[in-house]
Amino acid sequence: MANTRSPAMSCDDPQVAAWLDALAHQRRLSDATLANYRHALERLRRMAGPAPLSSLETQQLRRHAARLRAQGLAPRTIALTLSAWRGLYRWLARHRGLESNPMAGVRAPKAPRTLPKALSPEAASRLLEATAESSPDAMRDQAMFELLYSSGLRLAELVSLNAGDGALDLRAGEVTVTGKGRKTRTVPVGSRARDALERWMAVRPQLAKSDERALFVGARGARIAPGVVQSRLKHQGQRKGLDAKVHPHVLRHSFASHVLQSSQDLRAVQEMLGHASISTTQVYTHLDFQALAKVYDAAHPRAKKK
Repeated sequence: MANTRSPAMSCDDPQVAAWLDALAHQRRLSDATLANYRHALERLRRMAGPAPLSSLETQQLRRHAARLRAQGLAPRTIALTLSAWRGLYRWLARHRGLESNPMAGVRAPKAPRTLPKALSPEAASRLLEATAESSPDAMRDQAMFELLYSSGLRLAELVSLNAGDGALDLRAGEVTVTGKGRKTRTVPVGSRARDALERWMAVRPQLAKSDERALFVGARGARIAPGVVQSRLKHQGQRKGLDAKVHPHVLRHSFASHVLQSSQDLRAVQEMLGHASISTTQVYTHLDFQALAKVYDAAHPRAKKK
């Protein structure tokens, strides 16, 4: 029988493989997340040598965590690695008879909460300003970039969209995507993005294979690869003379920042981004301080001048 497991779940350690399988089928995590967890456990496997992972004790795990710091890994990378270790041992304790979770007392260093960079509204407008090109490739790129900025989609959400399945409703001006944790959300699509998408849909048959379901396709007529989207967007930014390195996450962050600066509605932005926790949105977006100051001056009873 053929092995149907994804590369993200392939693992020589049966305990790790069983845990990843449980994450894939019960929590329905993405292949990318599963791959990150697998890499984290492979790192622990190398550190532990021949000892079974289930035999490691807290002191040993603390030493391995210290080795991560000595290797110069970023605090955020260490935190993600230790989170994977912690999850494995929690699962072993619950489902494989491990007496206790030896990772319970192992803490990660605090990672600085850096803000992703966003384009200014003027830079975003310059990036998305339509060119004179009328080729199907150019129309596809314009539609992709407009949709990323208009709706704050993740790159994986963009490339996974299909044509004709109702996920993209241009008449209603909305798109439905499945994000992290297989959670589905519906977000608005602005008028500029709708216009660009209508132009792309008109020429899509010139590039797409007759049986291709993907909304956006590459040169061979199949679903466009994430790397191609990144490369095309980077090239677009260079052509428009933008100093910043432009990639899809920059457009997602720009969407969130610009909507938040205009509306001051953190909950609405949280919903549109598909964040499970509003604390994630607070880090992901940055409020314009002048806008905050105006809200404070207008609302706080002790801020008003007499």
